[in-house]
Amino acid sequence: MPTLIPAASRALAVFEVFAREKRELSNSDMARFLSVADSSCSDLLHTLHSLGYLMRTSRTRRFYPTGRLHEIARQIAENDPLTTVGREAVELLAERANESASFGIIDTTAVKVVAAQSSKHPLRYIFDVGERVAFHASALGKALLALLPREEALAALQRRTLRQVTPHTITNIDQILAQLEQGRERGWYETRGEGTEGVTALAVSGRLGGQPVSMSLVGPTERMERNREAYLRVLQDVRRTMLAGD
Repeated sequence: MPTLIPAASRALAVFEVFAREKRELSNSDMARFLSVADSSCSDLLHTLHSLGYLMRTSRTRRFYPTGRLHEIARQIAENDPLTTVGREAVELLAERANESASFGIIDTTAVKVVAAQSSKHPLRYIFDVGERVAFHASALGKALLALLPREEALAALQRRTLRQVTPHTITNIDQILAQLEQGRERGWYETRGEGTEGVTALAVSGRLGGQPVSMSLVGPTERMERNREAYLRVLQDVRRTMLAGD
């Protein structure tokens, strides 16, 4: 059984206190918030100051975090394992199906594409990494919504006006919820011309590190219909490979 290290917990608690208080704090202030002796708190703050995580004002001798923690967090985020898995997933999908592939996560009121790879066909759909697509008009979005409890999915749909992107876009919430239920039963989700006319998307979803994720194949409707069963097998195989154990 792993052992908890109190000093590590206390160091992180220092930053939680600063985040809550949003002001410079003296050693005695911090000791009070952490419920520790002034001498113990002094050693902790001195260590964090020496490592560059805290600055100290010259006049009041109060402490406040520097930007170092933020910079480290930024560098970690740039190499987020979720993004790495997403890249691997779309590479596998595009290689096996030769259709444009995307990998998305929930981003408040929409889906954020965190990884994408285009098909090699001359006629293909192109995603941009960082692009945000609507829940109601994308297979990625419907696959993600289906992972949420009904009340949360309903709230996500109600947070913004459901825009009629194409003549085929479904904006009736009851119809969308019915689609989600149908998708849960069969294990995959679909949009036909709902986000872009003449384009069909197939998607599956799952959890990665507890976070809802979805992946899709997208292409011209005629080609997607012709290869539907093969593409669904590819999606399900890649899902099993990339999300095993989650």
